[in-house]
Amino acid sequence: MRTWRLPPDVDTDQLAPGHAMKDGRIETVARHCLETVRPGFGRSVRPGDVIVAGANFGIGSSREQAASVLVHLGLAAVIAPSYGGLYFRNAFNVGLLLLTCPRALDIADGVALRFDARAGCITLAGGVRLATEPIPGFLLDRIDAGGLLPELKKRFRPETT
Repeated sequence: MRTWRLPPDVDTDQLAPGHAMKDGRIETVARHCLETVRPGFGRSVRPGDVIVAGANFGIGSSREQAASVLVHLGLAAVIAPSYGGLYFRNAFNVGLLLLTCPRALDIADGVALRFDARAGCITLAGGVRLATEPIPGFLLDRIDAGGLLPELKKRFRPETT
């Protein structure tokens, strides 16, 4: 799992650039994700990688693709001190885990880490531990289900005997 360090105030236009959204395919958006902040990110990121960012990650518009593109690319989580309010809601609804960590910028680019969202803990190589803010159980259940729609389908699927 590789970390990708980003600055504060990464906005939804940087995550899902308008020019890339014109054809409506998430694959196109993925190729251009974060191209102005981390050129080549969309081609180099691997499933299980983690974004570590400064405050206000996901500020800007309410475009759901800004969270969906990170799910499509296979990111395991985003770690930041704070998030845009609309982005926070969209992320959990599409199944993207956001860990709120006041010391996120203590995590360097490219380092290995592990996290336990239910325990509220990030462990860096060498055993350094950072606390994350608690995430309500229903949101963690939503992440486990893959987002709001899969969660609702599972909840309201008629039982077969």
